[in-house]
Amino acid sequence: MSTPLVQLDDVSKYYGNIRALEGVSLEVHAGEITCVLGDNGAGKSTLIKIVAGLHAHDGGTLRIDGEETSLASPRDALDRGIATVYQDLAVVPLMPVWRNFFLGSEPTKGAGPFKRLDVDLMRETTRAELLRMGIDLRDVDQPIGTLSGGERQCVAIARAVHFGAKVLVLDEPTAALGVKQSGVVLKYVAAARDAGLGVVLITHNPHHAYLVGDRFVLLKRGVMAGSHTKDSVTLDELTRQMAGGSELEGLRHELERAPAPPPATSPPGAPAGPRPEAP
Repeated sequence: MSTPLVQLDDVSKYYGNIRALEGVSLEVHAGEITCVLGDNGAGKSTLIKIVAGLHAHDGGTLRIDGEETSLASPRDALDRGIATVYQDLAVVPLMPVWRNFFLGSEPTKGAGPFKRLDVDLMRETTRAELLRMGIDLRDVDQPIGTLSGGERQCVAIARAVHFGAKVLVLDEPTAALGVKQSGVVLKYVAAARDAGLGVVLITHNPHHAYLVGDRFVLLKRGVMAGSHTKDSVTLDELTRQMAGGSELEGLRHELERAPAPPPATSPPGAPAGPRPEAP
């Protein structure tokens, strides 16, 4: 087994007296997708912030390429090859696709007072990189805000691949998308995996996770509720654990409609009710 690109062992994070994460472990391997599943408040956002370098962990160990480390900032994480795509995508809606593709890393040409953005290079590179990922946009000059949610996610994935990411962290990429657009995004998540990246897919949808995932980590209230490889768990079992299993079964019993009472009957020998009067 190869050395994981990113490995967390018993990682914990506290905010004062509040436990956000405790004892969480996961591995991210090249060419694999590790899915982190959990409901709201499960600790997924805290986990993202630790891997992305926004917050330092308080306990346990974080290893990158086998080396124990602590990320000091998001730039530190990027320099180590970890790119994070958040739900809001960090794009400027009115800027063209090519400008958003290079946002913060724009190439220039010329020198001194003649130094300027290399617009032609950015346009051609954006078009080529999107095509390499199988994304065929009509026009890279159109504002990125005119793209669908799925297309914007795909541009963000292609951008991370182009800038040399080894690990791609995706924060709920299909949360606000319909079935068709979710399928498009999952296709490009799989393309990033096939390009050799290690992918961390944060989601609350076990069906999406099981379609593309190789490893599954379930979080519940900041602690691990399960850890599986794809060959060790079925979709039904993953869904049952994600939904709470026994808690859901108890809720089902509570919500079942009570059986209707049987119709009242007269005891044997009791006089019949009043007869209808003769006309």
